[in-house]
Amino acid sequence: MGLASLTIPSCANASRLSAGHSTTKKPNIIFIMADDMGYGDLSCYGATKINTPNIDALAADGIRFTDAHSPSAVCTPTRYGVLTGRYCWRSRLKRGVLGGYSPLLIDTNRMTVASLLKQHGYATACIGKWHLGLGDNKRTDYDKPLRPGPNDLGFDYFFGIPASLDMTPYCYVENDHPVVKPTETIEAGKANEDGWWRAGAIASGFKHVEVLPKLTEKAVEYIDAHAKKTPEKPFFMYFPLPAPHCPIAPADFVKGKSKAGGYGDFVVEVDWTVGQVMKCLGRNNFTENTLIIVTSDNGSPARTKVKRAPYSMIEVYGHYPNGKLRGIKADCWDGGHREPFVARWPGKIPKGATSDELVCLTDLMATCAAIVGAELPHNAGEDSYNILPALLGQKRSKPIREAIVHHSLSGMFSIRQGKWKLILGRGSGGFSKPKTIKPKPGEPKGQLYNLKDDPAEADNLWAQRQDVVNHLTKLLEKYKNQGHSRSG
Repeated sequence: MGLASLTIPSCANASRLSAGHSTTKKPNIIFIMADDMGYGDLSCYGATKINTPNIDALAADGIRFTDAHSPSAVCTPTRYGVLTGRYCWRSRLKRGVLGGYSPLLIDTNRMTVASLLKQHGYATACIGKWHLGLGDNKRTDYDKPLRPGPNDLGFDYFFGIPASLDMTPYCYVENDHPVVKPTETIEAGKANEDGWWRAGAIASGFKHVEVLPKLTEKAVEYIDAHAKKTPEKPFFMYFPLPAPHCPIAPADFVKGKSKAGGYGDFVVEVDWTVGQVMKCLGRNNFTENTLIIVTSDNGSPARTKVKRAPYSMIEVYGHYPNGKLRGIKADCWDGGHREPFVARWPGKIPKGATSDELVCLTDLMATCAAIVGAELPHNAGEDSYNILPALLGQKRSKPIREAIVHHSLSGMFSIRQGKWKLILGRGSGGFSKPKTIKPKPGEPKGQLYNLKDDPAEADNLWAQRQDVVNHLTKLLEKYKNQGHSRSG
């Protein structure tokens, strides 16, 4: 179902919302972002080996997007984009990701979604995988206060892990200090069915398998405490999960719940986490006034003919984590950055809706600004568009976004406008082989695909449609040079 076929929700303030005027009662906003969960990992997106009833229920009560994308095909850059509304390649990080000892990537003078909402009366919390750096030293010192950090970017409260579940140091951080200092060491995990982790520092008692349940517990505790202390005050929770990123570490209570091995079970645990948050909202009477979004930071790394999980999902289990899309995590192809994106806001978002609107995770900032009736300054949310009309199911004569820019692990660019997608290079630019191809004289220097006719990105039209190549190349250069892609 296309966006044009959606019905406008029957709520009196829908038009006022889309115009950028806040409601009389500001909604709670929860943004749950899985880690390495692909477009085809959820049963509401066609998965047959994994059942995700809680996220499916959100989709049934809200809206499911089929053309939502992360700004990057890897972790750190997407997180930067979500919180700042700005493409990460505009920052100092031009390729790759940060580690657990990297300094803070986001400038503390830059507006974030959290600082924006805090200005408009929200309590703000980040619970989960941070992966945006801590402190301002070249190498983070966990014996000293971890500042600047989340608390300097608009978050009243932070509890989480410094980086990915396979990156040292392995410890929990609360606000600006480790709960238990990472003074012990752990050997590298073996490359087997459970994935792997890096050798290095670890806090006493830290267990990978306990991380997602612990973070879920903290998220629920935060909502419960907020309901008791300041139920009239809206809250924003940014909840970036560490799963199903490797190491594949599902809790015992979900083992065997899928037909896709440990990886599938880990996705089931992600769904369980969403269910716990939904139950918590219900018992605190927050359901009706909460916008909850569930998505992922990039595609799944799954592929075929590789023994180590989760890469063997297709061959061993017949599960397609990225659906039938080409590419995987880190790639410029759609399998690297097309994401599941489900949202529910009772009375505002129409039930059981599907949208084919082109949206990006950077759009969170402009959308939140519209919800609270704020106007973004020119130096904030430079690549963020207000997608509230799409969320509310309102009919539009033209797309919200002019275009969207994607970025691979190695720094390869692509740009999408309508049905056309241009990749400025040959190969995946990420994990899939060939990663790069040096074109011979007379061969195409890049890739151009008509996604409407060729969603698998199999037929390169670079040579045939140089007019489109030239147009999109100029548009990308414009976005790069002017410092923003958002109009206005």
